[in-house]
Amino acid sequence: MTRIARAAAMALPALVVSGAAFAQDATIDTGDTAWMLTSTAIVLLMTVPGLALFYAGMVRKKNVLATMMQSFAVAGLVGVLWMVAGYSLAFGEGNAYIGDLSRVLLSGMGETWDKPFVLGSGDAAVATTIPESVFITFQMTFAIITAALITGAVADRMKFSALMVFVALWTLLVYSPVAHWVWHPNGWIFALGALDFAGGTVVHINAGVAGLVGAVVLGKRVGYGNDNMSPYNLAFAVIGASMLWVGWFGFNAGSAVGANARAGMAMLVTQVAAAGAVMAWLVAEWAIKGKPSVLGAISGAVAGLVAITPAAGFVLPGSALVIGVVAGLAGFWGATALKHWCGYDDSLDAFGVHGVCGIAGALLVGIFAYGPLSGTAAAPEGISGSMAQFMIQFYAVAAVFIFTAVATFILLKVVDAIVGLRVTEEEEREGLDVTLHGERLG
Repeated sequence: MTRIARAAAMALPALVVSGAAFAQDATIDTGDTAWMLTSTAIVLLMTVPGLALFYAGMVRKKNVLATMMQSFAVAGLVGVLWMVAGYSLAFGEGNAYIGDLSRVLLSGMGETWDKPFVLGSGDAAVATTIPESVFITFQMTFAIITAALITGAVADRMKFSALMVFVALWTLLVYSPVAHWVWHPNGWIFALGALDFAGGTVVHINAGVAGLVGAVVLGKRVGYGNDNMSPYNLAFAVIGASMLWVGWFGFNAGSAVGANARAGMAMLVTQVAAAGAVMAWLVAEWAIKGKPSVLGAISGAVAGLVAITPAAGFVLPGSALVIGVVAGLAGFWGATALKHWCGYDDSLDAFGVHGVCGIAGALLVGIFAYGPLSGTAAAPEGISGSMAQFMIQFYAVAAVFIFTAVATFILLKVVDAIVGLRVTEEEEREGLDVTLHGERLG
């Protein structure tokens, strides 16, 4: 088995059989498929209504509907784009940097729709026990929430038309290539041996950095630092965060691509990390500000969930608790001190939580990875934490950070030239619900 094939078996979620050795008469495992169907549904629930409510609860009343509309519309737009070309660019054979156009409009599915899905080909191929239709839809929900996360950084001031054009370009030209780098056996980051179980680089660093660049390019909201910008309805945000927490079990445990022991461990460490991060954020906030807040509690949960995402299939519960505590403290710092020091207006802390905690989790898995969790028959020792693995994680984080920052900046400038990025000051003061959508919350 080649180095890439060994890495695939260890690092790709539960793709545990070499494609070359996969029997031609293999059948779909109904238990694995049932779990993946469930996971896919609850990952979609994370965006609509989860993220929609989470973000809407943290903006002002005049922008609640517009904020929810962004998540809902992104779900529709990315769903179409993924079927048309996004999946092909992310999971087509291609080369080390991008897939190909062989699966445009999901061509070829009629021949293998009832067979277990094999990703890649030749010695590097890895096999699953589920149909490709389920794999496609599961990955679609990841592409959807990644794009939707970016909207939190530019809330209250970006044109809806600009957002739609930007998301379309960004999904095809940034998200799909990065997903190919990290998760396809041909991808160069995958071949490097970087660990990302469920999207620390692909989802959270990718979205967080894009949000940061978007916040800087668009500039601060009108009245930022002077006007009262308190959340309209934290109850909405709590409900949304609760849906995110529950949906994250599909996000992380579902990334085992099967109902197996690794999925069980991923679920356990996800819960432990989230709980640890809630407590760490609350303690830090209590000590510094004198009171623990509801907003702090739900932000802490998301911070822990973000940080454990790349590590969920590689670490044990003790390590997960450490990752969660670090994430709670890092997220609190990212959403308060970092933003203040740098002077950018990341409206809903997309970078402060997803970017910062995604980086923390992606690096810490390089230290805490427990080898047997990723072991295979060919390499039973798996991938263990070490300084060498930490440096591999660092290279992967740096590569995604730089690529996403540069590509996002270019795309935003292109969109600005085509339709303009930002609403007028008058429209922003009146509120996006009315000025962009002609509707108003009662």
